[in-house]
Amino acid sequence: MPSLIAVTLLWALSFSLIGEYLAGQVDSYFAVLTRVVLAGLLFLPLLRPQRLPQGLIAGLLLVGALQFGITYIALYQSFLYISVPEVLLFTIFTPLYIALLDNALRRRFSAAPLLAAAVAVLGAAIIRYDGLSESFFRGFLILQLANLTFAAGQVGYAHLMRHYQVDRRQQWQGFGLFFVGALLVVLPAWWLLGNPQQLPGTPVHWLVLGWLGLVASGLGFFFWNRGASQVDAGTLAVMNNALIPAGLLVNLLVWNRDADLLRLAIGGAVIGLSLWLNARWRGL
Repeated sequence: MPSLIAVTLLWALSFSLIGEYLAGQVDSYFAVLTRVVLAGLLFLPLLRPQRLPQGLIAGLLLVGALQFGITYIALYQSFLYISVPEVLLFTIFTPLYIALLDNALRRRFSAAPLLAAAVAVLGAAIIRYDGLSESFFRGFLILQLANLTFAAGQVGYAHLMRHYQVDRRQQWQGFGLFFVGALLVVLPAWWLLGNPQQLPGTPVHWLVLGWLGLVASGLGFFFWNRGASQVDAGTLAVMNNALIPAGLLVNLLVWNRDADLLRLAIGGAVIGLSLWLNARWRGL
């Protein structure tokens, strides 16, 4: 849980950095590719595939391709069809996918994660709902692909850790494969869809990309996934939506952007309630 809270704050800051310094200035595919490469360089020196089960190696490659590669490609594509507020609103379905996928992998039904996820979705909707545009169906579907693959990556990583009984050292030794899997998706996407005329042009661009690659993507994804493997599905689902009030709060405090503080407080309280419900009814 502490890892999830720390990364939530880290990613809340990172979203603001993207919006302030990269969006509309640096090609999104190049930005994602840079993040993957830098994060991979951080973990590849630690990689010891000979000490890992073959099934775990394949699983980490798949998780990286899903949670980082496909997720980010679909996320950026959704911006072509729907507005930023709609993107933020439609990400609130991720906790439901986490609960459903976890139930499916465990081959059982547990009501507590679904209940907590549904309440967390309500809290996030209170914060982010600003109305919908007339033509959003395609963007909605693309973003649901991003939500689904992000959820699948988290749940998949947690199940891999439990299935292979991976210790802390093996987590460090194997996580480079996560970024290799992401690179297998992101590199072709940049080659086919990227805009080479929109590369970083200032030291600030590179500084932000460096932070996002080494810290937000590298350390962020590692500690988020390690935290995901240490909590139940309900808590993980709720923490996915805790990023919304945290992101708004960071944006308000650092860049003094307008925010509806009443809605932020009410939505945050509802998300907090979902954590309590999950802890209270974990055995359901």
